[in-house]
Amino acid sequence: MPLYLSKFSYTPETWARLIGNPEDRRKAAQSYIESVGGKLHGFWYAFGAHDGYSLWEAPDNVSMAAVALAIGSGGALSSNETTVLLTVDETIDALRMAKDVHYRAPGA
Repeated sequence: MPLYLSKFSYTPETWARLIGNPEDRRKAAQSYIESVGGKLHGFWYAFGAHDGYSLWEAPDNVSMAAVALAIGSGGALSSNETTVLLTVDETIDALRMAKDVHYRAPGA
């Protein structure tokens, strides 16, 4: 199954609610991805451009999109970005295929 990296940030209101009532959001994230047949591999908070990161496994892009849309529509996040991760083997396959793509730069 494909892996996905999500980068998210909470709204100030969400942080205020978590300060008032701390909770482990990994359990919620795990239930979301399991509802589409996937698995949560990790959930971290961080300093920097994003408040947190999660690593998911989902059956396909549509399943992961459904989870991302459901989470994003809840109003607790100020940003939510999900990136499809490629294995090394998938990247090597893409590199091999790239030589057969006859790209022409604009204006060339």
